[in-house]
Amino acid sequence: MSFKKYQQYPSVKNFKREWADKQITQAPIYCSVDLRDGNQALVNPLTIEQKIEYFNTLVKMGFKQIEVSYPSASETDFQLTRKLIEENLVPDDVFIQVLIPAKKQWIKKSVEAMSGVKKGIFHLYNPTNEFQKRVVFQKTDEEIIEMAVEGMKYLKELTKDFEGEILYEYTPESFSQTDLDFAVKICNEVINVVKPTEKNKMIINLPNTLEACMPNIYADRIEWMCKNLKNRESLIVSVHPHNDRGTAVASAEMAVLAGANRVEGTLFGNGERAGNLDLITFAFNIYSQGIDPKLNLNFIDEVKEFFEKTTQIKTHIRHPYVGDMIFTAFSGGHQDAIKKGMDFYRAQNCKEWNVPYLPIDPKDIKRGYENIIRVNSQSGKGGASFIISEFFKVTMSKNEEIEFGKVVKMASDKKKQELSKDEIIELYKVYIKNN
Repeated sequence: MSFKKYQQYPSVKNFKREWADKQITQAPIYCSVDLRDGNQALVNPLTIEQKIEYFNTLVKMGFKQIEVSYPSASETDFQLTRKLIEENLVPDDVFIQVLIPAKKQWIKKSVEAMSGVKKGIFHLYNPTNEFQKRVVFQKTDEEIIEMAVEGMKYLKELTKDFEGEILYEYTPESFSQTDLDFAVKICNEVINVVKPTEKNKMIINLPNTLEACMPNIYADRIEWMCKNLKNRESLIVSVHPHNDRGTAVASAEMAVLAGANRVEGTLFGNGERAGNLDLITFAFNIYSQGIDPKLNLNFIDEVKEFFEKTTQIKTHIRHPYVGDMIFTAFSGGHQDAIKKGMDFYRAQNCKEWNVPYLPIDPKDIKRGYENIIRVNSQSGKGGASFIISEFFKVTMSKNEEIEFGKVVKMASDKKKQELSKDEIIELYKVYIKNN
């Protein structure tokens, strides 16, 4: 059968993992790559004006590191970078980042783009996995290492007189398919060039460029690297998970448990193939665990509307936390539990949120409760009574809930469509009049 041509991704051998016994206690450093990685995945790439508006949205959300461009590959990206710097459009506490392939002519172009930057991250990369080394580049291990080392030396030489605050980032671009011994060897050689200190750190970025392994294997690889990288206390270990297996968020969470300090991703997971790490879901996930996400999520519906308008990508109605119907229940059993949970939460004036089927309080992101429960033929008495109590301000007895639930169910079965809030209220008025 065709599945037999695929092999299970190898686990990390002779390794005692520790991440599985840990908890996330604080948000990592976020780096948005929307304007570079996300943009290159769009059918119609953004204009400079759209990118500026997008950049301002990211700043408003609280991102302090934003990868803005690939200036050696795109004149639009080069001009965007110059505009941000020359027109002083970058807040003083925000780093802008550029992606740079480890080739001298492209390094030079990228450094020119960043001239005069106040806070800049120079993100150098080269592919490192076996297939790309042998087939794509036709180079030996030593030649691939030399490419990275010479590239970083040249980058440091060109930026030595920069007056702004500079961070260097190195990525073994295909880390997820790279032999770990080779991955740590090439990273350590680049670390030797940068010579980071605890005061002046560098970033080692370990991406799932192609998400080939399960999240637990990725976490093992991140922890193994953290334990074997030189001068670990002077490094910011970063991850860049893609979503080819649909588990980028899980991979990122486990990677943070495994020692990663930083995550790169995009709003709503936009990116090539199956996309990037969804930073919105990641941030809400830790928010729902009582951890400050360090991002402003209060206006997320506005962000979603802007994202959809700008990228022409529609967010799925069941997208975690932000989909139009993410808090909506039609099932009778779910509705009954939600209603009772909400009643208890309010009556007891609870400090901690614990309502069945609602991972967070919708009001935390300025959503009302009107769409939590909607009624169709699958709904039960709880749904109808919730709507009456919520919008008609009437508390029904248990017997009234049962009897009125039958009325609503008959109406929805007859209509064969969802009943609106107004239709349910009208049915309740008739029910009261007849009883």
